[in-house]
Amino acid sequence: MRSRSTASLAASPVLVGAVTVLVTIVAVFLSYNANTGLPFVPTYDLKANLPNGAQLVRGFEVRIGGARVGQISKIEAKRRKDGSTYAQITMKLDKEIEPLRADTTLLVRPRSAIGLKYVQLSPGRGQQDLESGAVIPVRQARPEVVELDDLFNMFDEKARVGSRNSINGYGGGLAGRGDDLNRAIAALVPLLRDLEPVASNLAARETQLGRLFRELSDAASEAAPVAEVQAALFVNLDTTFTALASIARPYLQETISEGPPSEELAIREFPFQGKFLRNNAAFFRELRPGVATLPHSAPILAAAFEAGTRTLPKTPPMNEDLADVFDSLADFSEDPLVRQGVQQLTRLSSSLRPTLAFLAPVQTTCNYATLFFRNAASVLSDGDANGTWQRFIIVPGPSDDNPATLGAVGPNNEIGPASAPADGPQPYNHLHANPYPNTASPGQTRECEAGNERYPDTSGRTLIGNQPGNQGTETEDQVKGQGGTQ
Repeated sequence: MRSRSTASLAASPVLVGAVTVLVTIVAVFLSYNANTGLPFVPTYDLKANLPNGAQLVRGFEVRIGGARVGQISKIEAKRRKDGSTYAQITMKLDKEIEPLRADTTLLVRPRSAIGLKYVQLSPGRGQQDLESGAVIPVRQARPEVVELDDLFNMFDEKARVGSRNSINGYGGGLAGRGDDLNRAIAALVPLLRDLEPVASNLAARETQLGRLFRELSDAASEAAPVAEVQAALFVNLDTTFTALASIARPYLQETISEGPPSEELAIREFPFQGKFLRNNAAFFRELRPGVATLPHSAPILAAAFEAGTRTLPKTPPMNEDLADVFDSLADFSEDPLVRQGVQQLTRLSSSLRPTLAFLAPVQTTCNYATLFFRNAASVLSDGDANGTWQRFIIVPGPSDDNPATLGAVGPNNEIGPASAPADGPQPYNHLHANPYPNTASPGQTRECEAGNERYPDTSGRTLIGNQPGNQGTETEDQVKGQGGTQ
């Protein structure tokens, strides 16, 4: 009975087709939603406000320390009560990183030179956590990085042609006119000095500059119906205004007719010019030192513009070659081996940091590396008729034949083999050794102990190791109190 039912199900084309369609629909659904995360997988959802969308696209990655931890699932435009706008993104993050701190910051960074981007999260260290669904405020969004393509897009064909024509014009116009430019610039100084308070007064709210243009608009509206009369007036006054008679029609007439809409536009736009005027006043204030130097630098600028007219026409081929260079750099930066190499170099520098911190004072404070190589060279090169010091010099130990060391020979003396360090009983039969002297390295006394030990000739005691007290940091061929050679 069971085998017959199974065979009948497999032989049913309708049932087989329905199962196939269902499987296909499920596969398409999973494939379509792969970029936004698989269904039924828990995520740590956060929202973040950005000053602008920064060309982000749904599905772009979210990273922490270069590792992918999620992706952008939604981008929305938001409006504040004052009318300004901002962008809000929704991020689906891996559950393993929950929770992030409330002072976490984010930065939109380029992923490649072709416009791909990602959101870089920098976890904070505060005490408060971000619950799932919380919003990171716009003040924690770091400034947008300048894109490489935005930089090159400024120099399109029209911009290059315009720059070339401008430099040609400036070069021809400024060549040979350095003295005239100097006098003109010098005359601009009092103008700019007087213009600063004027611009500040115009920008002040109490001036009501917008009201002036509003009244001008009303006056122009009243004058528009009598434009013909005004034109006839100028024609009839040709005795006085002979120069104006030829332009009364249609130019003056059109000027009066177009005045009201122009002034209405000014009424709407000029209130927004206050910030511009304030910035302009600050700009001219900061421009004063530069203007004062122009009498000297104007001839140099004229020569630079003249040289630019010859040089800039040759730059388009260079820009094309630079595009290939940056493409190659982009490919190089995306090579996984390059990233591994940079990581290895980072680990190497981190591992060398304690060693270098310990060894640096040996030279910078005590000058030991320079002294070592100098003394090594002296041992191999200096000497007398018998040869170099390394070849023949003998350091004798104390003996009864030497009146200065009479009676110094004792047990475990330094002349022959010894079972223990020399330790008396004669005053001269004591070992003085410092195998690990202080060199001002981290964790040590700030002193250059090697070569500066002060062992009294008749101390009458054995001393092995660091000598008590501070021996100072002055060594040979060194500025007193400082490291390094003279």
